[in-house]
Amino acid sequence: MVSFNRSILAGNLTRDPELKNLPSGAALCEFTLAVNRKWKDKNSGQMKEEVSFIDCVSWGKAAEVITQYVKKGNPLLVEGSLRQERWEQQDGQKRSRVRVNVENFQFLGSKKDGDSGQGSGAAAPAAEEQVPDDIPF
Repeated sequence: MVSFNRSILAGNLTRDPELKNLPSGAALCEFTLAVNRKWKDKNSGQMKEEVSFIDCVSWGKAAEVITQYVKKGNPLLVEGSLRQERWEQQDGQKRSRVRVNVENFQFLGSKKDGDSGQGSGAAAPAAEEQVPDDIPF
């Protein structure tokens, strides 16, 4: 069976990234990207636009760099794989979500776009950190 799991997204952060340190000492950063899809409606001929909000997580040094330099509204390009997480709430309800596990990222825009100190187009690979199997949700 053929399988391929790769996502590349460019969008704007909907909130400041949130840095967490796990009991194992691993750093993780959670953030959400707003990404747009545009198309021309076949019936009306009008341009349409749809916004999707994609949850992302980065690990290790990359998590610290993103938290330090990227803020709400800043553009960011991320590359990674989709990962489905499943858990059971205290009330027994089963939950799941899909997030992008960020492996590489690139700052977009320029210093003039904000005071975040980010470079224009500086590429940064995410740290080669193992994702813990026992993520406490």
